[in-house]
Amino acid sequence: MPLGLIMGIGRAFRRKRTSSLDILTSKRSPKGYYKGKNCKPTGFHTRKGGYIVVPEKLPNYVVPDLTDFKLKPYVSQCTSEVASTEAV
Repeated sequence: MPLGLIMGIGRAFRRKRTSSLDILTSKRSPKGYYKGKNCKPTGFHTRKGGYIVVPEKLPNYVVPDLTDFKLKPYVSQCTSEVASTEAV
């Protein structure tokens, strides 16, 4: 039995198995598939092609009042040198 035939049979059994946990992209899916951007739907589609927004599904952001807050919302990338002592 030629060695090439045995090697070919061995390669057939060692095919790369695709994992079900691979990253799903538009190139690995059917034509016209749109994955989305990981956001929840805010409504639903109607039969005639319209879209109805449901107010209960809209995000509600609760922001506190920061009028007398001492800190600034910006943190500089160029920080000054700060002397610190290590705790023993």
